Amino acid sequence: MKICVTGGSGFIGASICSYLLNQGHELKVLDDRSRGSSLHLKDIEDQIQYIHGDVRDFDAVNRAVEGCEVVFHLAYVNGTRYFYEKPDLVLDVGIKGAINTIDAALANNVTRYVLASTGEVYNQPKNIPTTEDAEIIIPDIKNARFSYSGGKIASELLALHYGARKGLETVIFRPHNFYGPNMGNEHVIPEIINKILVQSKGLKEKEVEIEIQGDGSETRAFCYVSDGSRGACIAGLEGKSEEIYHIGKEEEISIRELVNTIAKLMNVTLFINSGVSPKGQTSRRCPSIKKISALGYVPEVTLEEGLQKSIDWYVSRSNSDL
Repeated sequence: MKICVTGGSGFIGASICSYLLNQGHELKVLDDRSRGSSLHLKDIEDQIQYIHGDVRDFDAVNRAVEGCEVVFHLAYVNGTRYFYEKPDLVLDVGIKGAINTIDAALANNVTRYVLASTGEVYNQPKNIPTTEDAEIIIPDIKNARFSYSGGKIASELLALHYGARKGLETVIFRPHNFYGPNMGNEHVIPEIINKILVQSKGLKEKEVEIEIQGDGSETRAFCYVSDGSRGACIAGLEGKSEEIYHIGKEEEISIRELVNTIAKLMNVTLFINSGVSPKGQTSRRCPSIKKISALGYVPEVTLEEGLQKSIDWYVSRSNSDL
């Protein structure tokens, strides 16, 4: 099967590309690498057709989609700092990208359109683990943080009520806190690893003091990227049209416990100072994965295994910079 992946040089996109190739599919990848990296695709670059282009450019999107049976749309601007500092860019890429990829899919008789959304659409979910039919909200339209989840909500509406109404099979997956090596520096796990590396002077000092956002009582359920990308592909290729699937793990952990676990794996004694929690921060997030599990999805990588792989990568990169 020939598949187009937008945002394929991103952290999650590249992992999805690797999985799809291993399953025998032919790939076209559209990315302008404004957020992704050529390093993410280094091991598979000779096995894909790469189109350098902006998802806001319909002609580029159309070239990428031509001849494909399925589109996985992941191109987006993520990273919390961007939500606050560049909400106009987040929305521009998010909404124009969704419209262009759906229009290109329709123009090229694509069978199935798979949209990457986010667990952030729930903001502050009422029930944990959260199911796919839970209410999605934007609690404060003036808070720039919600440019991210707002753009994703708009993209879901476009997929379900624009693309699907025109005959396009649509599937939405909502990732929940994927992590792993080379995921960038703007997410909690690499932020903590890098803080410890800096404060410990490259792990030479064994007692470290760092500040975290909030008091660490917030919880998340982290999913290693290889598990997450496999789940996304199962949902995308085997899920029912016009359905939504959570991809992640049902193992909730507080940020403070996460930080202490990272410190233990890095063999340092950690002293944690509480900091300011960003306005709009969600206190708890943990998905129900019963729906995707019914399609055969089973997470395989434990949190400690995944954290160790991530730590090893960031430590190696830090050492190579010395």
